[in-house]
Amino acid sequence: MSYEVTIEPLGETIEVEDDQTILDAALRAGIWLPHACCHGLCATCKVDVVDGEVEQGDASPFALMDFERDEGKCLACCATPTSDLVIEADIEEDADAEVHPVEDYAGVVVAIEALTPTAKSVIVELDRELKFQAGQYVNLHLPEIGQTRAFSLANSPSEKRRVELQIRHIPGGEATSFVHQQLKVGDKVDITGPYGRFFVRRSADADALFLACGTGISSPKSMILDLLEQGDDRNIKLFHGARNQTELYDRDLFEQLAADFKNFRYTPVLSQPNGDQTWEGAVGYVQDVAQSHLENDFRGHQAYLCGSPNMIDSAITVLMQGRLFERDIYFEKFISAADAAQQSQRSPLFKSI
Repeated sequence: MSYEVTIEPLGETIEVEDDQTILDAALRAGIWLPHACCHGLCATCKVDVVDGEVEQGDASPFALMDFERDEGKCLACCATPTSDLVIEADIEEDADAEVHPVEDYAGVVVAIEALTPTAKSVIVELDRELKFQAGQYVNLHLPEIGQTRAFSLANSPSEKRRVELQIRHIPGGEATSFVHQQLKVGDKVDITGPYGRFFVRRSADADALFLACGTGISSPKSMILDLLEQGDDRNIKLFHGARNQTELYDRDLFEQLAADFKNFRYTPVLSQPNGDQTWEGAVGYVQDVAQSHLENDFRGHQAYLCGSPNMIDSAITVLMQGRLFERDIYFEKFISAADAAQQSQRSPLFKSI
C-alpha cells in the first residue's frame, strides 16, 4: 500500500510506500527536504502536516515536543503516512545545489588500506555509476552485523563506479570495529545515497577555505579534487589537522596538488606533535593556525568545516572573530553513535550554531 504526499510550497506530489518515511521517499524522488541526523534527534527535518495523518515513529521528545505534535508537526526522517498527506516544509532553493535522487547500490570491496593506526580507506566498486556532488555522503550497509552507518565520499565525482570511504575506528563501535577487524577485499556491501547538503557554492565570488581534522578530510578531499579537475581558478586553502604525524594522511596527495596548481595552498597542522623533532610544520589547532596565517581576517572567503562537533563550534567562533559570518560558513559535523545517544538526552533548543 502507498500514500500520496503533496509537498508545499513546491506543489510536488510523491508516492510513499507503507512503512517508508516521508524523507526517504522525497529524497528518492529527487526532492530535497531539510535534514541532518536522520535519526529523529536534531529537528532539522521538522515539517507541518497540513492535511492527513502520520505515525510519528522514533522522534525524540526533545526534537519534537508534545505541543508540536498536537499542532500537527512531524519529523520527516521518522514519520510515516497513515493516509494521503499535504505537508509544508521550509525549503530554500540553492542555485549551486545539484539534485541526485537517492538510490540503492550493490558493491564489492576491492581495496582496503590502513591510513593511520585508527583509520582505513575502503574502496568499493559499485554495480553501476553513482552520481553525486562533491561533499555528499552515503550510507554503508553491513549485512553481517545488521548495521548502517553514514560515511562521506572521499573520491572525486568523476570516479562514478569506485567510491572511497575513510573510516575511523571508534572503540566499542560495532560497525567501525567490524570494518577494521573483519571486513576484507571481496566482501559484498550495499550502499545508499547520495545524501547531504555540504557542497561548494561555485557561484560565489570568494576564495574557498577548508578546515578539516581527522577523517573529516574526506569531504574536503572530494571537493578540492573536483574544483581542481574542473579548472576552478579561485584561491583554495586547506588547513588539515591531526594529532601527530602518524595520524596525518593524504599529505603527499595534497602537497603534490599544491605543486601542480598555483591556486591551491596546503597547510598541515599537528595539535600534539609530542616532541617530534622531525616535524617542522604548524603546531596547534587548525582554526587557530588559519587565524594566524590570515592575520585574523577571513573576509573574502567562504569557509567549509569538517570534523568533530567541538572542532566545528570552536572554528565558527574563530571565523566570526575574523569577520566571517554565518552566510559564508558551511560545515559538516561527524557524529558517532555514542554522540547521537548523548545528543538524544539534550534539547535541540540548547545547541551551538
